[in-house]
Amino acid sequence: MGGRVPPQFIDDLINRVDIVDVINRRVPLKRTGKEYQARCPFHDEKTPSFTVSSEKQFYHCFGCGAHGSAIGFLMDYDNLDFVDAIEELAGLVGIEVPREAGFQQGPDLRPLYTLLEQAAGFFQRQLREHPQAEEAVNYLKGRGLSGEIAAGFGMGYAPPGWDNLLKALGNTDLAISQLREAGLISEPETDKRYDRFRNRIIFPIRDQRGRVIGFGGRVLSEADSPKYLNSPETPVFHKGRELYGLYEARKALRKIERLLVVEGYMDVVALAQFGIRNSVATLGTATSKEHLELIFRTCPQVVFCFDGDRAGRDAAWKALQTSLPVMRDGREARFLFLPEGEDPDTLVRREGTENFQRRIDDAPPLSQFLFDHLSAQVRMDSIDGRANLAERAKPLLGKIPQGVFRRMLFQHLEKLVGIDSISLDKTKFTNRQTARSGSEYKKPRPTPIRMAIALLLDRPSLVTTADEIDDHWTKWDTPGIPFLRQLLEIIRSHPTLNKAALLERWRGTPEFPHLNKLANYRFDIPGLDPEAELKDALRKLNQQYMKQSAPILGNLKPSELSAETLAQLKQRFPGSHEPEKQ
Repeated sequence: MGGRVPPQFIDDLINRVDIVDVINRRVPLKRTGKEYQARCPFHDEKTPSFTVSSEKQFYHCFGCGAHGSAIGFLMDYDNLDFVDAIEELAGLVGIEVPREAGFQQGPDLRPLYTLLEQAAGFFQRQLREHPQAEEAVNYLKGRGLSGEIAAGFGMGYAPPGWDNLLKALGNTDLAISQLREAGLISEPETDKRYDRFRNRIIFPIRDQRGRVIGFGGRVLSEADSPKYLNSPETPVFHKGRELYGLYEARKALRKIERLLVVEGYMDVVALAQFGIRNSVATLGTATSKEHLELIFRTCPQVVFCFDGDRAGRDAAWKALQTSLPVMRDGREARFLFLPEGEDPDTLVRREGTENFQRRIDDAPPLSQFLFDHLSAQVRMDSIDGRANLAERAKPLLGKIPQGVFRRMLFQHLEKLVGIDSISLDKTKFTNRQTARSGSEYKKPRPTPIRMAIALLLDRPSLVTTADEIDDHWTKWDTPGIPFLRQLLEIIRSHPTLNKAALLERWRGTPEFPHLNKLANYRFDIPGLDPEAELKDALRKLNQQYMKQSAPILGNLKPSELSAETLAQLKQRFPGSHEPEKQ
């Protein structure tokens, strides 16, 4: 059943996943003392002001104020929603995300995943056992595939016939309905239905967690069509977001430095047969922005592999245009063009792993492909032609996020057209997190209650210091006090929670925006004593509470108070022998 993610699971997830690893996959970090640094990915800067704390599991930028947990970073950097960010982190450590009953958030898709897994098992058994499977086995052997590689990718066989899978798994009306929902059967008419995949090699498509979400089928004879057939869009399969082979690549490689994007399933499997385990394929669609974000969440470099003919170069140009808006600093795209008439499958078999790998290493970078492509369309030996180049290039470069890479491309364009002294990049930085100078970033000192909350959030271990101060303030009925009490209770009950976990406890609540602002306050300033600051803040709260609770005192001396008033004061403030002197 779908439902809310339990807060205890989020606490445990943040403790299991190191924010340094999560961010370093996207933004290269450099260790500086106890923390890590980089140029901020959320605003344009020359000097690194973006810090990541492994102890607090928290990131913070001194330049623009961006900050948060690993969950918050994924939401902002990868444009994920809260649940998707949690799913992404859970996938890194291989755990399922539980849901609390009573908070229904969507349909229960587990039966669909179960059915798809059963279908994958059916196809694999047919490859081993069906009387006509020999044709499929010989086809795979003819393509140079070993049984080990075929098994590693879960390859199977859909035998000839209209209803093999339907008979095996569609024993009830509910099962038939699920087969329909999973895209495994077709129904051209109300009273007719048949298997979608027939007489094809079957390639299970898995998501990042290894769950079967769909299938691809390839014909055994080149005379048949269509050559490739994919599952249709379903509640669990969206071909514009998934990459074939990514799960297998992650299983095979401990660390992925780059991913090679090829055209088809057989290219991925054939390259794996030759030891190249970092290739993936789109599923019958052009590379999308979602594909690229998925790639760059895995590694910093993508290499697009295309045929060297006109159609291949046109497809490469489209891929380049799709790539530009996601080319943040630290990301790299390259373009590999194969000899005409070759594909990765045939070429790696003909020239071997080492030579094919060399082609990948030597693939031209995005910048070279972009300027070579545009320069070929103009006369570079004339002023008019170079001006034309500038006009063609500027809108493309303008799509690239602010950063060093963008600046360098504009500088290169300026040199190409011969106007080094004039900046062609006239756009101004408009990121939602506007960059500010150090002096602008300084904030006035928080009130005592805000200071106490911010200190405890930043350093939960200070709860022992808070316990040393009288808690008269806890009786005060004023905004902020209930929240501070609750924060202390949570820290006492869960002493292992760090700053990131505490902040995530309130995400989605009315208090979160205020708490998130307080999380921006830094206490690692030379000369600042957090313990003394917390004690001072709580003492001030006690003093304020006393003043608010005993307005009757005014400027009266203790000798001028009645015995009844003194008794009430002693009961309200244990340990106090007299009201605060003015």
